[in-house]
Amino acid sequence: MRAMLLAAGHGTRLKPLTERTPKPLLEVGGKPLIAHQIEKLAAAGIEVIVINLHHLGEQIEQQIGDGSRFGTRILSSREEELLEPGGGIVKALPELGDTPFLVLSADVWMSYPLANLPRELGSDCDCHLVLVPNPSFHPGGDFLLNTPLPADGTSVPLVPGTSASYTYGNLSIVHPRLFAGRRLEPLRFADLFLAAFQCRRARGELWNGAWFNVGTRKDLEALRAHLDRVD
Repeated sequence: MRAMLLAAGHGTRLKPLTERTPKPLLEVGGKPLIAHQIEKLAAAGIEVIVINLHHLGEQIEQQIGDGSRFGTRILSSREEELLEPGGGIVKALPELGDTPFLVLSADVWMSYPLANLPRELGSDCDCHLVLVPNPSFHPGGDFLLNTPLPADGTSVPLVPGTSASYTYGNLSIVHPRLFAGRRLEPLRFADLFLAAFQCRRARGELWNGAWFNVGTRKDLEALRAHLDRVD
């Protein structure tokens, strides 16, 4: 299986830290944030990781290398213009193949076991999303899960009209057909998911474990404190 690791953003809310260092290279738990993600992907058996790069991307390439020291293979997808997550994936599709692939943001840390994600999607499903309880910065949530949720955490349809709304946790399995007919241009991932959601071609699960979205200095320090506690 292959994976897309999203790492092209400017990290604007973390300035001045990100003026000379890209957000994925900020250190947490004794290593760059992105290294945590690559290690987890490699441990889950991901053979090829494509990383999209824009802001200070050459620093990420220099530090991460070809992936051999992580036990995987890393390819770079450079963006002269920031394409947003959806557009970045459209650009990288030739390297991602024609089967479902994993998508993960480099600025999110979570304890979710990546090996639990489905390796295949049925013909009636274009994406499988891992959702989390709504954080304080996003109280309205993103998507609705069909309820009641099964006790074992298995996948359920994302269905319009139910009452339980959760936030996309920046982790998913997507099929390349989700991007069929899309041009190479800035494209929000949420718009693609919404289209699948409205056509009842999306599934998801709820993760109640540790999850950190590193958008601000406060988020960064919270993750550092968490990793200090669990080490």
